[in-house]
Parts: sequence; structure tokens; C-alpha cells
Amino acid sequence: MENILVAGANGTTGKKIVNLLQASEYFNPIAMVRKESQKKQFEDNSVTTILADLEGDVSFTTENIDKIIFAAGSGGKKVEAVDQEGAMKLIDAGKKTKVKKFVMLSSMGADNPESSEKLKDYLQAKQNADTYLTESALPYSIVRPGALTNEKGKGKIEKSNKLNKSGEISRDDVAETLVYALYDAAAVNNTFEIIAGSTLIKEAIIQ
Repeated sequence: MENILVAGANGTTGKKIVNLLQASEYFNPIAMVRKESQKKQFEDNSVTTILADLEGDVSFTTENIDKIIFAAGSGGKKVEAVDQEGAMKLIDAGKKTKVKKFVMLSSMGADNPESSEKLKDYLQAKQNADTYLTESALPYSIVRPGALTNEKGKGKIEKSNKLNKSGEISRDDVAETLVYALYDAAAVNNTFEIIAGSTLIKEAIIQ
């Protein structure tokens, strides 16, 4: 089984990712959490944790890690420190230990931060992190979902490098997409947008 480091494991989407990985026969989740108090919920479910803060040193987090999912977010409070610099530091750590793939949870609109006055700083931070990843020489998948909802997942999406329309998607389906993107044959060195749709996630993601 491959060890998957989940940055942002304590977030709403992050917890869903950890659960999917734990249920998988191919992947073993390593939950990266920021606070000691966040470890117990994972360890009680036999999930290994690693204590690290994206605003601090993360260089040690990728030892014995095969692949990374970056699902962390500052919630708009520290976009440069977490969404941008934190992601870049984890990319550097992954390069150092030669991880086999880096799956980035980005956002629709990250290709054009100017398009949203309200989210401009966040989208700019996401764009900078995405660009850093594409130039890192690490194998990657960059997933850019539409507006996230807490509705039950349908297991189906609409996917394109550029959808040219807005839309919503459940966190369940985003988490499932990120996990499928871990596969070696899935969307390698590819950046794509997703919203709710009619194509099974596995079919949409694994070429």
C-alpha cells in the first residue's frame, strides 16, 4: 500500500479524504494535523498522524511518503501563508524525498484571479501554488472544483481542462476525485475543473 500524506486532514474535505483512503485497498492515509488536540480523532480510528503546521517547518513530513494530497486551506484568513507558501513548502519537501505524485486541491477561477474581486487574493495564492507545482518536476494533478456544497455525493462529475461555466459540487465528490487522482494512470501532469455532472468519477479521472 502507498502512504498518502493528507495536508489539511482536519478540514471538512480532508476528513472525507482520509476516510476514503482508509477504506481503500491501495492507499494508507497519514493525516497531517496542526494541533496535538486534533490527533486523537484519527488515531482512535487507527489512522497515523503527523504534527506539522504549514506556517512552520514541514520539511520532515514527507519521509516514507509515496504521494501527497494538499487539501489544506486557510478559510480566507491567511491565504499567502497557508494556501500559497504552505503549499510551496510541501512541494519542496515532496521533491526532496521524490514523492511519486502531488495532488493539489485548487479552485475554479485560479487561472484568472482578477475575475473575482471578493476572492482575488485567495485565487492569486492558489494560482501561485499551482504554478509552482507545475514547474516543480513532480508528477501532479491539479483539481479545480466549483463552489463546494455539503450535499451527499453523487459519484458523478463534469470534468474539463476549462469548463467555461460555473457550478457546484459536493465535498464528497471532490474528495473522491482527489483520491482517484492519486492513481498513476490518472490525470498525470494535468490541471482540470470539476462540477457536478453525469460521468462516473473513476471514468472521468482515470485515462
